Amino acid sequence: MLVSDFDFELPEELIALHPVEPRDSARLLLVDPANGLSDLHIPDLLTQLKAGDVLVVNDTRVLPAELRGSRVRGEYRANVSFNLHKRVDAHTWKAFARPAKKLAIDDRLELGNGQADALTAKVSARGDTGEVTLTFDLGGAALDEAIKSHGAMPLPPYIGLKRGLQERDKTDYQTVYATEDGAVAAPTAGLHFTDELLAKIEAMGVTIERVTLHVGAGTFLPMKADNTDDHVMHAEWGEIDADTVARINAARAAGGRVVAVGTTSLRLLESAARATGTLAPFSGDTDIFITPGFKFAAVDVLMTNFHLPKSTLFMLVSAFAGFGTMKTAYAHAIANGYRFYSYGDSSLLLRAE
Repeated sequence: MLVSDFDFELPEELIALHPVEPRDSARLLLVDPANGLSDLHIPDLLTQLKAGDVLVVNDTRVLPAELRGSRVRGEYRANVSFNLHKRVDAHTWKAFARPAKKLAIDDRLELGNGQADALTAKVSARGDTGEVTLTFDLGGAALDEAIKSHGAMPLPPYIGLKRGLQERDKTDYQTVYATEDGAVAAPTAGLHFTDELLAKIEAMGVTIERVTLHVGAGTFLPMKADNTDDHVMHAEWGEIDADTVARINAARAAGGRVVAVGTTSLRLLESAARATGTLAPFSGDTDIFITPGFKFAAVDVLMTNFHLPKSTLFMLVSAFAGFGTMKTAYAHAIANGYRFYSYGDSSLLLRAE
C-alpha cells in the first residue's frame, strides 16, 4: 500500500503535552468494527473486559536515554548528544547522534553535561540516518545505573520540540508496573493504568500477564519509503517466557480473550505466534511490520493511544480493526477533541473478522 493512504489532517492543538490527572481519567474510544464507535473513559474498561480474559502488559522500564556531552580529540572538544535506542550487549548501545557529522569511528566521548564523573565511551561504528554504535567503558548493571544518573528522559520529539523536560516526566512517562530496564520510549497505552484500576480488573476475574519488549527510539522515525513494501522496521528485543505462554494459551482455550495493552505488547505476541500460528515462548529481536492484510494469531482486543499520520502504528491499528474503520474512528476522535500521542487519550479496538 502507499504510505500516503495512511495520512490525515491533525490539528496541532490536539497533541497532548501532558497527561490528564489522574492518569486513569483519560478518554477511551471503543472501536467495534461490527457495531461502531462508543465514547468512554478509562475506568469503563471494567465494563468491557470479561472474567476469563487475559490483559497483557509490557513491563519494560524507560531508561533516561538522552545523553549530552563532548566528543574529545586531544585538546579539541565538540558538543554532541545521543538518543540511545537499542542495547547490543552489556557494554554497547546503538544511538542516534546529533550532529552525527562531527563523529568518526574511535572518537572518545565524555557524556554527562560537565559532571565530574562523566560517562565515557567511544564510537565503534557508524550507520545510516545519524545512527552510531557506542561502546561504553562500563557494562551491565553498572552501565544502566550510570545512564540513569547522567541521562534525561527521552520525550518523543513531538513533545520535546514544544516544551522542555520537566521533573514530573520522570513519573508521567513510566507505567506503574515498569520493572525491566531497557526501553528508550514508553509503552504509552499502559500509562493510563493505576494500581487501583489494575486491582479492580483482577478482582473481576481478568488475569494480568507481563511480557517485555524494550521499545526503541525507532518508533518515532518517520517513514521515508513511499510504499509500505519498501519500509524496514528497527528491531527491538523482547521476551515471553514459557510459563506466561502456558497461562495465556490455557485462558484462550477456555474462551477468554487476549487483550494487548499497547502496540508493543501486540507486536511481541504476534512475533511469538508468527511461526506456528499459536503462541510460543520467545526471546530475541523482532522487526515485525504489521500492515493491512496481516493475519493475527494471538491478540483479540487492542488498547492503544492515537498515533501519528503515516506512521507504522497507524498502519498496525488499520490492520487490526480495518482500514476504513480506523479512518472513521480517527475522524471521530479529531472531531470530538480526543488528545493524541504519548500523553493523550486511548482507544479499545476489537479485531475485525
